[in-house]
This record gives sequence, structure tokens and C-alpha cells, in this order.
Amino acid sequence: MSIEVNNESGFAVDEAEFAALGRHVLDAMHVHPQTELSILLVGTEVMTELHVQWMDEPGPTDVLSFPMDELRPGTDGDPTPAGLLGDVVLCPEVAAAQARAAGHSTAEELLLLTTHGILHLLGYDHAEPEEEKEMFALQRQLLLTFLAGR
Repeated sequence: MSIEVNNESGFAVDEAEFAALGRHVLDAMHVHPQTELSILLVGTEVMTELHVQWMDEPGPTDVLSFPMDELRPGTDGDPTPAGLLGDVVLCPEVAAAQARAAGHSTAEELLLLTTHGILHLLGYDHAEPEEEKEMFALQRQLLLTFLAGR
């Protein structure tokens, strides 16, 4: 599995932990081991530009996902084909504000957002209540099993 983490935000993070989380999520979702994933951390200015350009929404956001090969989760006996999963773009400054409001660390918020972004790359969404329930339960389970294993 090729997981590239680039921190262009100036915010101190443990890049190896993001790669380990990505590997954990992709393994749990039965994604082919030769799949490629990119995780990028950017500042608010860059995130604002991306948010306006791709979502037509003002201001920065916490996470954006840019799928490439539109891969979907596999099963134990039938993993997804190898391919380019896509890019997860995170904004640590927005995540820090959300973490303060939620009462947990910025690191935990960034890991949650990374999991959330990867699930979007795998086709999960939360536009409808049932989709949200499924996606949020799965992201919680994936994050908890990752945190328990470190």
C-alpha cells in the first residue's frame, strides 16, 4: 500500500501516524494492498481556495476528498482492484477549532477527519440520514480500533 503524507500546513503532526491510520482503514475495508492514497495537510488559505473552487463554498473547511479511480470497499475474499484511491486534504487550523469545541485533541480530530475523508474516497456519503448513520458508525469503529491498537 502506498500512502503518501505531505504536510504543507506548518502545523506539527506525526506523518507516520497518518500513514498508519490510512493503512489500517484500507486494510479493514479490504482495499487492494497496491492501492495508492495521498494525505495532504494545508493551511487555511489553500483550503479556502480549494473549498471555493471545488465545492463553491466560501471559507476554509476541515477536510476535502478528491477520488481518482472511484474504488469501492472490497470483501475479505474479494478486495478492490489496485488503483489510485485519491487525495484527502486536511486543514489543521480548522480541525484545531473543532477539537476545542468538541473537547478533544487536535490530533484526535485530524485522525477522525482522515478516516472520514478516506471513507468518502470509498464512496460513503452522509447526505441522507441513513447514509450518515452508516458512515459515522463505520468511521467511529475504524478510528477506535486504530487507537486501541497503537
